[in-house]
Amino acid sequence: MKTLVWVEHDNAVMKDATLAVVTAAGKLGEVHALVAGSGCGAVAEQVAKVAGVATVHVADDASLEHGLAENVAPLVAKLMESHDAFLAPATTTGKNIAPRVAALLDVMQISDILSVEGPKTFTRPIYAGNAIATVESSDAKLVITVRGTAFDKAATEGGSAAIENVGGAADAGLSSFVSAEIAKSERPELTSAKVIVSGGRALGSGEKFEEVITPLADKLGAGIGASRAAVDAGYVPNDYQVGQTGKIVAPEVYVAVGISGAIQHLAGMKDSKTIIAINKDEDAPIFQVADIGLVADLFTAVPELTGKL
Repeated sequence: MKTLVWVEHDNAVMKDATLAVVTAAGKLGEVHALVAGSGCGAVAEQVAKVAGVATVHVADDASLEHGLAENVAPLVAKLMESHDAFLAPATTTGKNIAPRVAALLDVMQISDILSVEGPKTFTRPIYAGNAIATVESSDAKLVITVRGTAFDKAATEGGSAAIENVGGAADAGLSSFVSAEIAKSERPELTSAKVIVSGGRALGSGEKFEEVITPLADKLGAGIGASRAAVDAGYVPNDYQVGQTGKIVAPEVYVAVGISGAIQHLAGMKDSKTIIAINKDEDAPIFQVADIGLVADLFTAVPELTGKL
């Protein structure tokens, strides 16, 4: 089976999310990667070194500079004539492109897979991760999105893939790039951070969030996350949100401060290696998944913990 992996990048650097997809694709067969962008030659060189990648297809065209799904999907659909499966990370961009590819191929998409059980058999979460479904496709072509936290990342060195240029890119005229407002931070991205400190609605305000959570995250060199309730209350921006409708994370250490543990939030972080919960409610659902739990007032406990680090 030949698989085609969508490489997520910014025309300069490959995103980490791609590496887990390469691992998943390797369980199905030969791995080909698609680098679609403008002036993206450096990305192609990076992908060629990834262990397990056999061929890198490069589509370099101005219409692909911003990865607009309406322009990328027809290109992928054309390449699928010589491939059996298309895999993309279950990120915002991947989840934008994959459904359009599935529609063009007239097949069912298999979303957010957790494991590969056979050539056309996979597991995926349902009911906010409270149940795991095993699904088998009967389609000739597969279109799959991959949950990055469920697969190990492929090594970024050791590969020697051939690089091939592909044509066929064009502006579909269905959408246009207007602008991007990208938050810049010295902290690691949530999806790649090894340690994450998250705050919940119990913090009470954006000022308290900054006062309590930020010093602890600074001491730990951690990324900062938040529950949906904290985001909805305006304490922090949307890109901090961890959960089913936010970012799915699986760091080495996840510290949940003042988070009760609603199903929506647990779905986004319960695969973390070690979960530490601080909450004054001993019956909070977060303690059911926590490896270490502290029943205490967060406004006392967290500054004390920060001071001892």
